[in-house]
Amino acid sequence: MAEPASGRVWTSQGKQMEDLPDAVVLATRLKNTLIQYHSLEDDKWRVAKKMKDVTIWRKPSEEFNGYLFKAQGVVDDVVNSVIDHIRPGPCRLDWDSLMTSLDILEYFEENCCVMRYTTAGQLWNIISPREFVDFSYTVDYKEGLLSCGISLDWSEKRSEFVRGYNHPCGWFCVPLKDSPNRSLLTGYIQTDLRGMIPQSAVDTAMASTLINFYGDLQKALQKA
Repeated sequence: MAEPASGRVWTSQGKQMEDLPDAVVLATRLKNTLIQYHSLEDDKWRVAKKMKDVTIWRKPSEEFNGYLFKAQGVVDDVVNSVIDHIRPGPCRLDWDSLMTSLDILEYFEENCCVMRYTTAGQLWNIISPREFVDFSYTVDYKEGLLSCGISLDWSEKRSEFVRGYNHPCGWFCVPLKDSPNRSLLTGYIQTDLRGMIPQSAVDTAMASTLINFYGDLQKALQKA
């Protein structure tokens, strides 16, 4: 895939987006950060939850006072189809049970955009609905793809949502060596949900959400 166009990003009204760095610089830094996470030794991680073919690990985040979660599992489809279901677009909203809305605010290139999305309440609404505004970038990685993102500081807020913040996150998807029609999907998630909620509730919700993510994704791919 091509690198994103250089230069700052402008909205359709001709206004420069708020405090957004050069798209190429941001995309490159984001990609390199995810590759760094992907290169961490196994002994850096502690298992948070394991169910069937999906395992969730965690380690203290270096970005905020929370955890960086690692999720890994095998998905029964080819890389392009898996990433098409994960990256921003109408397909994601169709199957992701946690996501309640998704709007593309601005495109840079086909593989690079700014999106705003909202999530449902969790843990019997102990964690209330959240809103995020993220820069998203999808790029080739070895024989597969990496789809990654990071939240932006966006001043426009809606009172019915708490504004969450995603520190560098992403999904690596590569074909299985012995079964190219199946994919190994590895995700790195570090979300600051903000608001007044205990960290233990955040940790419980995040591990369970990532397990459910794989189940929902697999069902969607089977229907496709």
